Formats: sequence, structure tokens, C-alpha cells
Amino acid sequence: MENEEFQNNNADITETEEETEELPFAKAEVVRLMKQHLDSDKMIRERVKVEMNKFLGEILEKVCTQLNQYPYATVEYEMLKECIYPYKNIERINQEKERLLAHLEAIKADCDAMAMDIQRTLKLRDVDED
Repeated sequence: MENEEFQNNNADITETEEETEELPFAKAEVVRLMKQHLDSDKMIRERVKVEMNKFLGEILEKVCTQLNQYPYATVEYEMLKECIYPYKNIERINQEKERLLAHLEAIKADCDAMAMDIQRTLKLRDVDED
């Protein structure tokens, strides 16, 4: 029975080690940063730690893919700034999106009102010929 528990615990440790090997960043560092920005009473599940690490790795990959599109051999700070702009300014981008959508809705309402005016005043089928 004890041997069986040891094997189960050992399998869990091996599985965790395998996951750690696949992670792009040191898990302890990611967890430390998460705890730094979370309320002190929050507990972080293991899956969240792993998925956050993978997510950060995916963002890094996407930024590097964009950096690779530049024809230069050296990556400059301005290039990095341009590539990370969407990630650093997501709130402002979403606000701009909402503003544009509201403007488009206003234009749509104006178009609908104009269409109703045209149909009311310029009837093509009911022509009175005197």
C-alpha cells in the first residue's frame, strides 16, 4: 500500500517535472510576479501557474515573429516598441474600438432615417399623374 502511494506521488512529481521542462520561463519567477500583483489572500492553482507561463511564452513568440519580419540583422528598441504596442495599449485600443463602433451606429441611424425620408417623400410606384 505504501509502495503504491509512493509510486503515485512519484508519478505526480515526474509529470510536474515534465511540464516544467516544457515551460518557457522558470515557474517560480512567474508565480512570484503573479503573487506580486494578486491580493495576498489568493491561492494560485497549479494549472493557472502553468497556463500563465505558456501564455507569456506565446506572447514572446508572437512578438519575435513580428521582429523577424524586419529585414535588419539587429533588433532595435524602436522595432520592439512597435511590436509590443498592441499588448501595452490594449485598453486604449479597446476604447477607440468602442468609439468607432458608436460612431458607425450613429451613421447607420442617420442612413436609416434618410432612407425612410426618401421612401416617404419620393415614392416611385404611387405616382399621381394630373
